[in-house]
Amino acid sequence: MASESRKNTTIQVLIDGTDANNARLIQNSIKATTSNFLTRSGLAPPNVNRINTNTRLWFNPGRKESLYIVPGVFGVILWIFPSLLAAIAMVREKEAGTILQVYTSSLTATELILGKLLAYFIVALAEAIFVISLGAILFHLWFAGDPTPFLSGTLLYLGTSVMFGLLIGVRTSTQNAAVQGVATIGFLTALLLSGFIYPLSNIPFPLSLISAVLPARYYIELSRDAFVRGTGWLGIWYAPLAIAAVGLFFFNASRRVLSQMQLPE
Repeated sequence: MASESRKNTTIQVLIDGTDANNARLIQNSIKATTSNFLTRSGLAPPNVNRINTNTRLWFNPGRKESLYIVPGVFGVILWIFPSLLAAIAMVREKEAGTILQVYTSSLTATELILGKLLAYFIVALAEAIFVISLGAILFHLWFAGDPTPFLSGTLLYLGTSVMFGLLIGVRTSTQNAAVQGVATIGFLTALLLSGFIYPLSNIPFPLSLISAVLPARYYIELSRDAFVRGTGWLGIWYAPLAIAAVGLFFFNASRRVLSQMQLPE
């Protein structure tokens, strides 16, 4: 009996709480409707303490989508295509067997990587000039502040992109595997975890660790700052350093793999 009494009491409290919430909801709705009617009819009494808020957007006040999307597109394109070309070129030498001539020569792994890096960095630089110029012409983009962080960060980003492709190339044996590696590791992370589509705050914890070391994430921040905010070095100084750190990691990893492949003297 005691258990049944406590159960009935609990049910009654829940019903009373639900009724109270519904009553407050109905009361607030009636007040809002009445206040809106009085305001539109000019019957509302004057309120000298009323506070009127005016919202002003600091950055991109016209809410142009191109100012947000196009700088992000720069980061995705300049990450995918230079790395893809470098990866295919490295694997093609493996498939053709010409890489054995390099292994038996006096070239060191560092010299080989630097030579590949320089060659495809020039190609990536030409691509960057074309893509950025095209975006500026079609969407009327221009620098909002000091352009030197963006320009220096672009050079570091292109080098890092090529180094990523070389790392994929030395770790794979076929062109299909190289393309799949760049597409899976490079494209998906640059598209989904860089802040290009989804805000960085919405990325859950395990994946946010990948986003923290993703060069595309920092370059997109750098690009949007250059074309939208314009804060300069004081606001975006960390982005070129992060890109350079990841690029050095890719270079060291590629050098180690090639050093193991080379024939001993």
